[in-house]
Amino acid sequence: MNKHFDIRNTCPGCSSDDHIPLYSCDYLAPPIKHYLLSFYAPQGGIDMECLKGARFILRECPYCGMIFQQEIPNDLLMHILYEDWINPSIALDQIRKTADLNHYLHLIQEIMIVLRFFRKPPGDLDVLDFGMGWGHWSLAARALGCNVYGMELSKAQAAHAQSLGIHILEWEALPGYQFDFINTEQVFEHLSDPLKTLHVLKASLKEGGIMKISVPDGSDIKKRLRKGDWDAPKGSRNSLNAVSPLEHINCFSRDTLITMADLAGLERITIPLHIQYACSIIRNPLSAMTKNLLLPLYRDVFKKGIYLFFRIKGPG
Repeated sequence: MNKHFDIRNTCPGCSSDDHIPLYSCDYLAPPIKHYLLSFYAPQGGIDMECLKGARFILRECPYCGMIFQQEIPNDLLMHILYEDWINPSIALDQIRKTADLNHYLHLIQEIMIVLRFFRKPPGDLDVLDFGMGWGHWSLAARALGCNVYGMELSKAQAAHAQSLGIHILEWEALPGYQFDFINTEQVFEHLSDPLKTLHVLKASLKEGGIMKISVPDGSDIKKRLRKGDWDAPKGSRNSLNAVSPLEHINCFSRDTLITMADLAGLERITIPLHIQYACSIIRNPLSAMTKNLLLPLYRDVFKKGIYLFFRIKGPG
C-alpha cells in the first residue's frame, strides 16, 4: 500500500460495508496515467512517483448508489495536490482570465434568491461559504450585505480570501457558530467522509436555516465508464470528470445525495419558481439569457443536475 493513500472500506455516503467493484487501474498504467499527466500539466504538474503502487479503484454501494474511490489521498498527499500540483498562482491567473461577467452575475442572482427566500434584511443573515475556493461567492454575498464567513482546505486560497476581508473559520471553530445559509459549491465530491461532514454542518444551521449542495452529476457515470473515453473534455457528453482520479473521490446522483442528506437528518426543499424568476438577471449573449430562464425548470421540474437545497427535518 502506498504511504500517501488511505483505504475506505465503507461507503462514505451511508457507511454500508456492502459495496461492489466497478473499475480498477494502476495509477501508473494507461489510461489513468495519461489522464493525470494531461490534467495536471497545465495547472503545475504532477509527481507520479507519489502514486507508485496505488490503484484507482471505483466501488459502488448498492444501498445508496454512491460510487466512490476506495484508495484516496491522505492528508499529506492532499496538501501536495492542492498546494503544489495545482499551483496556486497559475490557478488564480486562470480564474481571473475565465471568470467573465456572466460568472459574477450568476453568483449575484443565486444570493438574491436566498435573500428573497428568507425575507430578511441582508444584514440579518449569517452565511457560511464552505469550501470557498478563491472567495468569489463570499465576496458577492458580502457585497449584497450578508455577514459572511468562509472555510477552505487550500491554505493559499484561504489566505487570498482573507486578504480581501473575508472572515475565515477553521474547522475546530465551526461548532461555535450558527448560520442561516450554508453554501457548498463543488465540495462534497472531494471529501473523504462526506456523511460525517454533513452531520457537522447540519449542527451549524440555525432553526429555519438551509444548506445548498451542488456537485457534479454522476447519474450516468457507469455508461461513460463503459465508453472509457478518458480524453473527453470536461462538460462533454462522455466526460469522466465526475470520477476524476484523486480529486472527485465521491460520485453522486440526485438520489444518492438525497439519501445521504436523509441519513444526516436533512430534507430537501425547493425554492419557489416565482422567487427564482423574480431574481432573474438579463444576460448577454442571448444563449446565456435563455439558459438562465430554463435552469429553474431543468433543476426543479425535470429534476436534472445536482443542485439541491436542504433543511433540518421536522418532527415526524
